[in-house]
Amino acid sequence: MNSVDLFSSGPAVNSYHATILNPGALALIQDRGRMGSQHLGICTSGVADSHAAGWANRLLGNPSDAAVIELCLGNFRMQFESEGRFAITGAELGWRLNGKPLENWRSYHADAGATLEAGIASDGLRGYLAFSGGIEAPLVCGSRSTSQGDGLGGLDGSGKPLAKGDGLTFECPAVSEPYQTAVRFVPNQFRRTYGTAVTLRIVPSNQFDTFSKECVYRFFSGCYTVASDSDRMGVRLTGDALPEPPGNLVSEAVSPGAIQVPANGQPIVLMHDCQTIGGYPKLGHVYRVDLDRLAQARPGTEVRFVLGNRAESQHEWLLQSQFFSSATQTQG
Repeated sequence: MNSVDLFSSGPAVNSYHATILNPGALALIQDRGRMGSQHLGICTSGVADSHAAGWANRLLGNPSDAAVIELCLGNFRMQFESEGRFAITGAELGWRLNGKPLENWRSYHADAGATLEAGIASDGLRGYLAFSGGIEAPLVCGSRSTSQGDGLGGLDGSGKPLAKGDGLTFECPAVSEPYQTAVRFVPNQFRRTYGTAVTLRIVPSNQFDTFSKECVYRFFSGCYTVASDSDRMGVRLTGDALPEPPGNLVSEAVSPGAIQVPANGQPIVLMHDCQTIGGYPKLGHVYRVDLDRLAQARPGTEVRFVLGNRAESQHEWLLQSQFFSSATQTQG
């Protein structure tokens, strides 16, 4: 169910508008992702950090699949053409509204004509900007998410990032004045700082036993760093090369979180814009909830791996998904 459907049988809604003045390095419209189309060769896309994006929507009482803006590194500026409510989470981007500093992990009210801007990220990599009701954009294969590689989704459905001059429309339910002006915030225990190191839990893959004991030992005892050529397709890691990884296999389905090990022995963690099939052997899969932390890892961040299990991975993802799916209960 999309954001318009959610409110169609409830209170009347008003359309609000904003204009992009500077999109920064990369500003993408994303939602929970494009599920059920991988057999067609279409990647899932979706927000890279579901924890931060989930909180942005929850602060506004949005449905969990409402579209948000994902900002990479910041340097973003926009103007509200009409009043509206918004929330900011994720990387520390030094947000300012009409020049006044804003605290991260909060919701705010903006008057018509207000200018919202973000600086360069000082902690983390990706910031999230949500609007009450979510951003209006065409559904393509069930999602508004921008997939640049597939040329799908985004503001006009063509997979393009946001650009200077783009106009945004979002809908806000007609609610009482106290709700419109209320500032909501994420409790301190759920706010994240991202730092310079991250530990990722993994579930062994079906090819785990094809790696030598020496290879597995080095993988779990080693320390890697995030390479500068990492992106939404995959996080490339550099460190001591894993010795003699298994040879390439017949291509098979892959998904975000898979840890591929090419012939050079340097692991690659697939991310949300990854291809749908691949032939590199896979050591395991990163917990879905831990991918959120990896999505905020800047180049040079230290990465270590620890062994986990499927039951724990599924349980933690279920808890997080259920929590953000109940977001509309906070409204009123």
